[in-house]
Amino acid sequence: MTRKLKLRCTDNMAAYEACILGLRIALDVDINELLVVGDFDLLIHQVQGQWATKNEKILPYVNLAKRLCKKFRKIEFRHTPRDQNEFTDALATIASMIQHPGSSQIDPLRISLKEEHANCCHEEAEPDGKPW
Repeated sequence: MTRKLKLRCTDNMAAYEACILGLRIALDVDINELLVVGDFDLLIHQVQGQWATKNEKILPYVNLAKRLCKKFRKIEFRHTPRDQNEFTDALATIASMIQHPGSSQIDPLRISLKEEHANCCHEEAEPDGKPW
């Protein structure tokens, strides 16, 4: 699922918005055990209670994320450095570039992985030696 925020917020707030959205979706589909992988060290340590939250505007986000985490039987947060998280970075870049005129609905982005070259699925009856 992708979501574009149409509200003014800091990078920290956007990270919490994404985390909370993911936690809510996981709970909505009855996931009991969850591994949260992210490149935002501050969020991970604040939600786990390892780092204090000094920014008053972030505190409601931290509290909500902690409340949601308590609903899981098991939840683990794992930090992945940004340079090892190219896929997420690419999605964030795409989301920031797309303009959505007044619509609150965004068509989902579908990504499929192919394990064969397209030409491997094509067989000619008899090769004629021509490149076309």
